[in-house]
Amino acid sequence: MDGEAKSGMNERTGEATIRFDAMLSKIETSTVLRLPETASSSLPSRGQVAVHGTIDGVEFQTVLEPDGNAGHWMRVAPTMQQEAGVSAGDSVTIHILVTKDWPEPIVPENLATALASAPRKIQDLWNEITPMARWEWVRWVNATKNAETRRRRVDVSISKMKRGKRRPCCFNLSACTDPNLSRSGRLIEPGDDRP
Repeated sequence: MDGEAKSGMNERTGEATIRFDAMLSKIETSTVLRLPETASSSLPSRGQVAVHGTIDGVEFQTVLEPDGNAGHWMRVAPTMQQEAGVSAGDSVTIHILVTKDWPEPIVPENLATALASAPRKIQDLWNEITPMARWEWVRWVNATKNAETRRRRVDVSISKMKRGKRRPCCFNLSACTDPNLSRSGRLIEPGDDRP
């Protein structure tokens, strides 16, 4: 059944659960799970999507990332791998349920420092926007390996928020923006990351 997704209703919430089997793979030092096309096409957006779910019965909450090919992927942290007893190369069973409850993003240190020293108006705006919008700012800042570009993006973020902008603009929300796992806005295929 690898790659085939099935939908069902969650008895507790009455919402559709997406179930599929997929293989964990390694890109650089990260273990990732690429959603099968049938599972990804069941999601409400080609961009990021917040989900609750289980991986081989172990619960998680995450934001699925776009892969730049109209699909999605998720990083499988070492703690989750350990709890589920899985690693790269293993096939796993996933159940996911789309949620409106987005977890808070991990704010990069340079952006966190800039926000902490910004005028109260900017700090208030940051706290007022949705976690989804905060994820977009974080993605935009993090979408480069270049330290100088990242610094400029932090400065531009603060400047835009000063003007009342609640989201960054002009970047492809359906692109893979992790600079360590993507090329040209697309998730690297396992094995393509070798020199």
